[in-house]
Amino acid sequence: MAGTEIITDADIYTKVLLGPILKAEKFLWLGTSDLKDLHIEKKGSMVPFLEVLAALAKRHVSIRLIHAKEPGPAFRRDFDKYPVLIKGMERILCPRVHFKSVVVDGQFAYTGSANLTGAGMGAKSANRRNFEAGIITTDKKLIEKIMDQFDGVWMGRHCPDCGRKKFCADYKDILQK
Repeated sequence: MAGTEIITDADIYTKVLLGPILKAEKFLWLGTSDLKDLHIEKKGSMVPFLEVLAALAKRHVSIRLIHAKEPGPAFRRDFDKYPVLIKGMERILCPRVHFKSVVVDGQFAYTGSANLTGAGMGAKSANRRNFEAGIITTDKKLIEKIMDQFDGVWMGRHCPDCGRKKFCADYKDILQK
């Protein structure tokens, strides 16, 4: 794929989750408002997406995750099965994050409406998934814009003037980076 393409529904699953993310070599940035117990197909069975992230962390791929609220109990139970993620994945919580983005090695990006959930990313059956849309791109200028937004939140660019500081558990840590 070269350039930019609009994708919808199950294409998000196949062209983002089962494609470039699995091939990440240097870094993976994930931005989402909602984070749930997402499962993906691996060798004929469904496994937690966290298993994919753990495999990337073992390969020393740098993983950053920004999300707006704490994930549910099923996600937390699965997270505990992958101790490599405790140090192998950086994450911050920002209650203002509503963007959904994936950046792989600065060479591929997704941005759109899909949260990092099974229904959002198209991993559910056709009758259970959300109706979502987004773009995937290898266009350097678009990727730079997506990365700049992500990095601005990650580095706390908006924190000093944010009216939601009292809801942000990571506020002080972000400013100390």
